[in-house]
Amino acid sequence: MSELDQYDYTLPQELIAQQPLPRRCDARLLVVERARGALSHRHVRDLPELLRAGDCLVLNDTRVVPARLVGRRTLTGGRWEGLFLAADAHGFWRILGKTRGRLAPGETITLEDCQGREDVRLRLAARGGEGGWIARPESDEEVLPLLERVGRIPLPPYIRKGEMVPADRQRYQTVYAATPGAVAAPTAGLHFTEPLLARLEAQGVAICRLTLHVGLGTFRPITAGSLADHTMHAEWGRLNEATAGHVNARRAAGGRIVAVGTTCVRVLESATDEQGRLCPFSGTTDLFIRPPYRFRAVDALMTNFHLPRTTLLVLVRTFGGDDLIRRAYEQAIAEQYRFYSYGDAMLIV
Repeated sequence: MSELDQYDYTLPQELIAQQPLPRRCDARLLVVERARGALSHRHVRDLPELLRAGDCLVLNDTRVVPARLVGRRTLTGGRWEGLFLAADAHGFWRILGKTRGRLAPGETITLEDCQGREDVRLRLAARGGEGGWIARPESDEEVLPLLERVGRIPLPPYIRKGEMVPADRQRYQTVYAATPGAVAAPTAGLHFTEPLLARLEAQGVAICRLTLHVGLGTFRPITAGSLADHTMHAEWGRLNEATAGHVNARRAAGGRIVAVGTTCVRVLESATDEQGRLCPFSGTTDLFIRPPYRFRAVDALMTNFHLPRTTLLVLVRTFGGDDLIRRAYEQAIAEQYRFYSYGDAMLIV
């Protein structure tokens, strides 16, 4: 068995959640207790019973942009699909795209709005890295309003083959999303409701926020021959001075730092010095957490169930213990938990 084969597992297709639950916090929660090696079954709504006064819950406030683009090659009418990745200060977009035939610099794509009507044209300026393009819309509009009109929520392909319905604009977004920039949701945060967060705060759990704009690279399977050979895609994150100070104070007083999602783990660990003190952080991180990584900032982790052979699964197994998390996944499958972005969650303490 190769190193990567250890991070593989078989999941019945019917356990891949295609819709979110009507009420976010009704998702099941598999509680993993590392000290006792114990597993128990709860719900996300039970978090006030599972967390303690003095704990600090850390959320990623990134906001998913409607980054999936659909259109046609203006000259040929050929179907084109793409993904907005980022924009620079000069109005140029970095995109991925696919169509039949070979695209050429100078060619335009006529984008369609969500009703299938022709809208703005996107002119291809130059080829970018990894099969992408540098392009510019033939419009003076700001990026976000334009994407709101012509973009679609970039659901992962295992959910309805990536085809959104109108409700996904709200459901594939955390209730505390504030900073636009992600092309995928920080899915562990999808389970929280405003009343649940208010209950946690009322019992003395601090709620802190940071930002990590989730990119596609995080979710791609590892294709390198070993973990050491995998190149992690960099993602932009920020943790301000006030948040760093608040988290440090909570931990110094004996509270646990509970990261909601692997994205929060990566920012917290990137922003922590060798003495375990959190520092303000702004910039990109390509931190790939794999054995034998020593965690300095995170005491507990709430996370969804992740695809096989991904860096996310490697991070969770590194944090929770290889055998224990392997057993947790086996039990989640046996108990028919719902998997992946719209699925259930686990809390590792």
